Amino acid sequence: MRQSSLVVVANRLPLDDNVAPDGACEWRRSPGGLASALHAILESTPATWVGWGGGVGPAPALADIGTLRLRPVALTEDELRGYYEGFANSTLWPLYHDAVETPVFDRGWWETYRTVNRRFAEAAAEVAEPGAAVWIQDYHLQLVPQLLRELRPDLLIGFFMHVPFPPPELFMQLPRRVELLRGMLGADLVGFQRPQAAHNVAQLAGKLLGAKGADDAILVDGRVVRTGAFPVSIDVTEMEALSARPYVLNQARQLRHDLGPHKRVLLSVDRLDYTKGIEHRLTAYSELLRDGRVKVRDTVMVQVAVPSRERVESYRGLKDRIEREVGRINGEYGRVGEPAIHYLNQPFDRADLAALYQTADVMVVTPLRDGMNLVAKEYVAARADDTGALVLSEFAGAANELEDAFQVNPHDVDGLKETLLQALDAAPADLSRRMSAMRAHITENDIHAWARAYLTALDHTGQLARHLPRQREASARRS
Repeated sequence: MRQSSLVVVANRLPLDDNVAPDGACEWRRSPGGLASALHAILESTPATWVGWGGGVGPAPALADIGTLRLRPVALTEDELRGYYEGFANSTLWPLYHDAVETPVFDRGWWETYRTVNRRFAEAAAEVAEPGAAVWIQDYHLQLVPQLLRELRPDLLIGFFMHVPFPPPELFMQLPRRVELLRGMLGADLVGFQRPQAAHNVAQLAGKLLGAKGADDAILVDGRVVRTGAFPVSIDVTEMEALSARPYVLNQARQLRHDLGPHKRVLLSVDRLDYTKGIEHRLTAYSELLRDGRVKVRDTVMVQVAVPSRERVESYRGLKDRIEREVGRINGEYGRVGEPAIHYLNQPFDRADLAALYQTADVMVVTPLRDGMNLVAKEYVAARADDTGALVLSEFAGAANELEDAFQVNPHDVDGLKETLLQALDAAPADLSRRMSAMRAHITENDIHAWARAYLTALDHTGQLARHLPRQREASARRS
């Protein structure tokens, strides 16, 4: 394996699960998500991506994707259960999302998590050139920065937490809290979605490690670890271009016809996850139907729930509850040929998502807690005519930036109902003003701006970000 001056380390390789007939690898592009966020950067920046390929057993040999080299990391079935389904997604994920679901603390999972994190660190150490920059992504790999520093002290190490980082009183519940915190602080720069997360880490470092510092820098083990907020974004130009394709425009017209040309369409697109507030949303819509404030003859909801972590028990239970509730609502309020809710539990490609975004009068993004939520930004980017309304949870990281959305506390079902009605009934001029302001913000603060800000903060020179196109250059490249 050749070495690279930029190495990305993430739980998954950015591969489509359906390999092309000729064996070629293609980008895996789910709604929002890490692969989508980094796609625009790494198509123009030579790099190596270290990650799990998605299967169990020996790691396969994989071809490059353009200038991106792939270094797969092998996982066994037991490691998949303990590291990924166990410690990452049944311990850390719920705890980091305000313990919406009760975290499970299992000592065996921790040992597997540490073993797999060491394997990722060793793979990164193998493919990194002397003095290279290594950019480690997210909570699955929170031990990797310190492990990699021990293996390769010559490297420049960055870590980015895409999910929320919890307040100290929640983090302190973790049995392995010191190792996890020290692992993350092995980086030179730790980035978060919101400033509050950096504040939380500074407090924890003082309490658990006796470290001195503030929200932007922590002195630990004789090293200064810089921290800060770098809100992740999307490739706005790509979504605009996609939304203007003839196929997408025709698909949007067909969807509008199929859903009812005179109906108002509410749309939600989520991974099937208990943090996304899907059940609260269904309760609010059901009560609006029950009270006659929304009628099936003139309004319809489309809920896309992309399958996720189907082997984790809490996710299987959530899927069953949502399907029962959708069935109940359609049974009580739907009419022949006119369901109250169209529920789609399947993956969607980006072109069909763009068509859905253009079909929706109201985009409903109401997670109970979310690091950012890129679907909200994708919807705004897809609305080139400045129409449509965005209902957005104040507990999504995107709420810090998209201040002109109809913001709501999703735990407050009555408030959610009133906000949905407010968005449905808003004057076109008000909607246009709001959407125009949000589009201006994400155009200025797109995926290239995010990567440039983070990588420049990491190396202080701008050299890591030199291949990144600026917004105008990206527009010209895609036009």
